[in-house]
Formats: sequence, C-alpha cells, structure tokens
Amino acid sequence: MQRLTVAGRLLITALILAAIFFGFRYFGGNEALRKIAPKSEDKGYTESETMPRTSDEATPASTDESTASDTKSSDEATSSGARRSFTYTPPAPQNGKLKGVVELGASGFNSFIIRVDDQKNWKLEKAEFGNSLVIENMASDDDIRAGLKSYIGKMLDFGVGGRDIHFVVSSGAVKAEGTQKIIRALKSLNYVVNTVTPEQEGSLGLRSVLPADYADNSFVVDIGSGNTKISWKEGGSTKALETYGAKYYQNSTSDETVATEVAAKARQIPADHRKTCFIIGGVPFELAKAVRNGKERYTVLDAPSAYKLDNAKSKAGLNIYKAIADATGCDQFVFDWDANFTIGYLLTLK
Repeated sequence: MQRLTVAGRLLITALILAAIFFGFRYFGGNEALRKIAPKSEDKGYTESETMPRTSDEATPASTDESTASDTKSSDEATSSGARRSFTYTPPAPQNGKLKGVVELGASGFNSFIIRVDDQKNWKLEKAEFGNSLVIENMASDDDIRAGLKSYIGKMLDFGVGGRDIHFVVSSGAVKAEGTQKIIRALKSLNYVVNTVTPEQEGSLGLRSVLPADYADNSFVVDIGSGNTKISWKEGGSTKALETYGAKYYQNSTSDETVATEVAAKARQIPADHRKTCFIIGGVPFELAKAVRNGKERYTVLDAPSAYKLDNAKSKAGLNIYKAIADATGCDQFVFDWDANFTIGYLLTLK
C-alpha cells in the first residue's frame, strides 16, 4: 500500500466503503433503517383512526351538544325554586271515533289524530311534527305535495277514514306568500283547505285546551310563529285577540314595541279570569320541555325571568310570555302537551 499513489489509495478506500454499503443493504440494512426512522414520517391514517369513536373522550361532549341548550334552560328555569303542580284529568272519550287533522302552520306541517266521542271528550292518539319553511317561501310545490302525501298515508295506515282527514291553515301561515303553494297542492289531491282568522284560531285553541272547570277564572294563550292569540270565555261567548308572533324579529320589530302591544292586549282580560293561563304554541313547548316531569300532560312553566335562551325565536317568544305575565299578574302558566287549535277545529265537526 505504501508504493501506491495517493489516488490509488483513495480508489481502494472507495471500493471498500461501497462493498460495505451494499453488504449492509442486502443483509438487513433496510430493516434496520426502518426501525430507527421517525414514526411520524411513515404513519398512515386509517378510517377508524381518523373518524370519531365511541371510546374517544371527546365523543360524549359532541353527542350532548344538541341538548346543551335544553339542559341549560332546565338548570336556569328550576333555579327559581319548586314549581306548583297542576293536577287535572280530562274525561276520556267513550266509544270514540278516530279523526285526523293536518295543521299547515307558519313553521311547518303538524298532524294530529284524536279519538273523540259524541260528548266531545277527546284523547290524543298520535302527533307528528314537521318542517316546511312555508313562511320563508323556501318549500317547492313538490316538497309540499310529498309532505302532504306522507301525512295522509300515515293517517290512513293508523285507521283514520279518508273523509275524517282535514286540513287547516293557521292564521299566521295565511299571511305567508308560500301558503298558496300548499293550497294548490291540496287541490291537486282533491282535498279542501280550511282557513281561519286569528279570532277563530284563538277560539278553537280555547276549545281544545281550556277545561270546563276553569272557564270562569282562566284564559288561554297560543304563541305561534306568525301571531299570538289571547282568548277567554265571557258571558257564554269567546273573546279572542291577536298580537305579534314569535317571528316578529324577522321584520326588525323591536322587543319593546312588541312587549308594549302584547301587554295592552293582555290587560283586556277581565281581572277575575287571570287565575290560570293555559298556554300552547311552539315557544311554550320549548319552555315546558326544559322543566317537564316525566310524561305529564300538564306542565307548569317557570317564571319568564328563570329562562335563559339563545335562539332568536325562543327569545322573542319569551318576551311575549313575559309581557303577558307582567300585564295580567298571573303566576300559573300551564302548558298542555296534547292540545292544539286544529284539534279544536275537529271538535266543532259532527
């Protein structure tokens, strides 16, 4: 090696190193390199690794997200103390007949099937709630026709006769431009649409929700999306007033304006009819859901100040509820889980 030139020595050294490299490669070098390489450079995510799993700690939080507002409302609502209970059992129908009605409301299609006897005693057998976006004019003719056919089919399957299925357009939905789509769709199915005025709707709501034993000292409120109806019995007749509905915010109407008008209407209720308010409607449903005890039919709402709500429509409805409570001094608002003004309409039929 000493006789070799510097270039020769370098050439021999390179050949030796090359032989070592190829030997390392063919006799396990690759495996060794894989073992010492950083894992993050060779990690492949499978579907099961990247998708949420039931064992993940974050899953319960995401699952409960949809009910968080309800839980919050319940916690806030019950903080005011124990609510008064309302114990009343309406008379059950004897040998009643099944009748069905589809409510075409400002916020969607709702259907109800009741069993009713000759004395107009009734029991709710089935209820179904839907969404048509009618007041926003976002439902197509095909959407409406398909929704109506679905409701009709389910009623027929339940045992309701074809001639005992009725359709009623709420007074709030009548004002919506898209309501004409519903009427056209029903006519194409050879059905008749029954429209009602706000006063008629208030009277029908009272007919379904106000027990006879409370007719002389109580009143009824129906907070709908398009309007609110306030009604009571007086001298053998029904008095009904209309005011703002829970979607008033869509017209940029202020809470103060609404509260002032609602209070003015509520003050017309006679003083001796303010003991108990029977309340129905979409927003009262949300308020009752937060504090309902099991499957009770009647739920006593908490005071308006006990609810903390985030949804725009719910907050607007709460503003209406508070205005009525403040104007009347009534401290017992009873939500009826079964009653509806369209059921009142069925009770007017023979």
